[in-house]
Amino acid sequence: MLTSNYIGRFAPSPTGPLHLGSLVAAVASFLDAKKNEGTWLLRIEDLDPPRESDSAPGTIVEQLIAHNLHWDGDILYQSSRLDAYSEALDNLQRLSLIYPCDCARKKLPAVYPGNCRNKSSEKVLRPYALRLLLDTPVISLVDDILGPQRWQIDREMGDFIIKRKDGLFSYQLAVVVDDAFQHVTHIVRGADLLDSTPRQVHLMEKLNLPIPNYLHFPVVLGASGDKLSKQTHATPVSNQNALDNLKQALRLLGQQVPDSVDTVTLLEEAIANWNRNLIPKQLSVPLM
Repeated sequence: MLTSNYIGRFAPSPTGPLHLGSLVAAVASFLDAKKNEGTWLLRIEDLDPPRESDSAPGTIVEQLIAHNLHWDGDILYQSSRLDAYSEALDNLQRLSLIYPCDCARKKLPAVYPGNCRNKSSEKVLRPYALRLLLDTPVISLVDDILGPQRWQIDREMGDFIIKRKDGLFSYQLAVVVDDAFQHVTHIVRGADLLDSTPRQVHLMEKLNLPIPNYLHFPVVLGASGDKLSKQTHATPVSNQNALDNLKQALRLLGQQVPDSVDTVTLLEEAIANWNRNLIPKQLSVPLM
C-alpha cells in the first residue's frame, strides 16, 4: 500500500461509448486506487462540443456501472468549470506567460517555431488562439512504470495552445486545473498521453499547483496496428459481456486473471492481486 490519501481519477471525453482501450484505462486507474485504499473519481471532459456526442456521457456512466466500476463522490463535468479555467488563464496573463497567435495550424511544423511570440498584439489577426510561453527548457519526472523521463519541451514541443481560436479551453489547461481542484494525487493513464505530461507539469509549476504521481500503461493496438480509439472506429464494449471484458482488460495489463464467475468477485480478487510490476513496461500492446 502506498498511501491512504490516494486520490485517482478516470476522465473520459464523451465522444462516444467506451471501447476496450478506454475500459483498460478505467480498470487500471480503478484497481490502482482501490489497491491503495484510495478514492477513485469520475470526470467527464466535455470541453469540445464539436467532437462530442450528446448521448455519450450517459452511455459511459451506464457502461461503468455495468462493469461494477463504481466511482466515489459526484461526477465532475468540465463544462461546469469554465470560470475556473478563465481564472487560471488570467493568472498566466498576469505572469506575462501567454500571447495571442493567429498562425494557421495546417501550415505549422510539428514543433511550433514561435512565429507570434514577439509579434505585437495589434498585428495579430482575429480570431486568435492563446499560447503558453515555455520558459523552462527541461521537464523531468519518474513515471511509476516507465521510469525516468526527460523532455526538452522548448525544442521537442514549443509553445502550446491553452485557448483555441474558437474560444474553447485546451485539454492541457483544463486537466491541470481540475486535477488540482479535485486534489488528485495519482494519475494512471495510457502512454498515448505521455507527451502531454511535460506540458501539464510545466503549467502546474507556473500556476503553483501540486504535481501528482504519474503511471502510464501501454495503449491497446487493434489489428491494423493503430491505437484503439473512437477515431479508428473501435467497437464499444458490450455491457452484456462485462465479465469477459474485465478479464481481457486484466490480461492486457499483465495481471492475474481470476476464475471468478461474476464481476463483483472478479474485481475484489483483481484489487487484491493488483501488481504494478506486472504491467508491461512499453508504450503499446497488441489486442489479444
